Amino acid sequence: MEFALPLPVIETIESLKKAGFEAYIVGGCVRDILIGRAPKDWDITTNALPEQIQAIFPDHVYENTFGTIGVKVPRFHPLTPSRYEHDIIEVTTYRTETGYSDHRRPDQVTFVTTIAEDLARRDFTINALAASIDRWIPSQETRPTAVSEISIIDPFGGLTDIEKKVIRAVGNPEQRFEEDALRIMRAIRFASELRTPEKQTAPSNWHIDEPTLEAVKKYAASLNVISLERIRDEFSRIILSQNPAFGVDLLRSTGLLRYIIPELEEGIGVGQNLHHIYTVWEHNLRALETCPSPKLHVRLAALLHDVGKPRTKQGDGYRSTFYNHDHVGARMTKIILARLRYPKDIIEKTTLLVDNHLFYYNVGEVTEASVRRLIRKVGLENMHDLMDVRISDRLGSGVPKAKPYKLRHLEYMIDKVSRDPISVKMLKINGQDLMRDCSLAPGPKIGAILDVLLAETIEDPSINTRETLLARATVLLDHDLDDLRSLAKEKIEEKRSTDDQGIKRQHFVQ
Repeated sequence: MEFALPLPVIETIESLKKAGFEAYIVGGCVRDILIGRAPKDWDITTNALPEQIQAIFPDHVYENTFGTIGVKVPRFHPLTPSRYEHDIIEVTTYRTETGYSDHRRPDQVTFVTTIAEDLARRDFTINALAASIDRWIPSQETRPTAVSEISIIDPFGGLTDIEKKVIRAVGNPEQRFEEDALRIMRAIRFASELRTPEKQTAPSNWHIDEPTLEAVKKYAASLNVISLERIRDEFSRIILSQNPAFGVDLLRSTGLLRYIIPELEEGIGVGQNLHHIYTVWEHNLRALETCPSPKLHVRLAALLHDVGKPRTKQGDGYRSTFYNHDHVGARMTKIILARLRYPKDIIEKTTLLVDNHLFYYNVGEVTEASVRRLIRKVGLENMHDLMDVRISDRLGSGVPKAKPYKLRHLEYMIDKVSRDPISVKMLKINGQDLMRDCSLAPGPKIGAILDVLLAETIEDPSINTRETLLARATVLLDHDLDDLRSLAKEKIEEKRSTDDQGIKRQHFVQ
């Protein structure tokens, strides 16, 4: 097999080999290159002991007791933030782990001498793969990579499971989940991330094999012993996957969701009114699935936007109501996300979107002033996210058009009122300046002069300085301003009309 691999990874392995040790790329990065995904992390395993790894790579980080050394290498990963000078490749000594008394960390780590022993401790067969780099040639076109010939070490049938798109625990699934209970969520997360978006069914799409799935259900309650931060991180990755609704529904069917967001399950079987054809639960899932945004807080808002409906429902059938479900849902959302230890900014943004997702807008009924009030309430920086939640809500209701004319018109209005208005407000001076610096008495003459100055500034923006405008205003004091004011207003209205037509074309409205 040949793949383009990063040169820093190859060079790290070569350094270990030259020192007389075995070295392999291992785990998720091997799985990813085999299925055609770009690895997010690169891990290497070796029979070199931690102190030997440190001697080979003096520039390193070692802050754990599990034999994992963080080797600093030149930046090569495209997702590495620019503030970092180096990338980190984790190099770990072959090891086995025993005694998971807290269902999270091993009580004892023992260094071993063979790669097979190391792979046996891993969670799923598709991650229990290692690859040796047998030969490599630096690429002349895609540096810093090299075309590499690799051999796969696969003691547990991971290659076959990749071919069959099966997520299967290494060995006894119950034993794997006894060791680390978070693995039950990782199984679902891998299914959500790897599964193709098409509505395919097993075995033609990624799925969890039956014994592993049954073990997930059996050990669902063990999530209670896992830190909420770890649960939150896995849940976020499910939400951000390419199949988030599939993942959340799998959390429900396996019994895990009741230990994460039990409030969502209140919507199961809860019918809605004449505006909806799906239950609250189904609608929330569909809103998440159709959410156009890749942002975590927007996807969380899409999933939780109607979480308050079951607690506010009045009546039944087509005439049932859900008054204030947006505000009730916002309060619930804040509690849910705080319980899961989400950062403050995620909690605030998600709660804001849920609280305002029912904003009213009808063309011809809503004024510019009301749009300005909405912007002040939500924040201009959040308006696009709020629009994405509304689109999710619409598509999750089964309507065919994500963005009807009235939503495009709202975008036009938002764009229009949020731009710097073509008015005297854009000038660097105001009426107070004219009265103070030009000794001009209060009256209509102030407005006339400002209109003239605005018209001239539109023609030549460079004059929009306090000194230049005051000097020009002094000259205008002795002029008959009626004609000048007429010309000024004509120029201002022409500019406003031109800008407005441009904004309308941008948003495809009339």
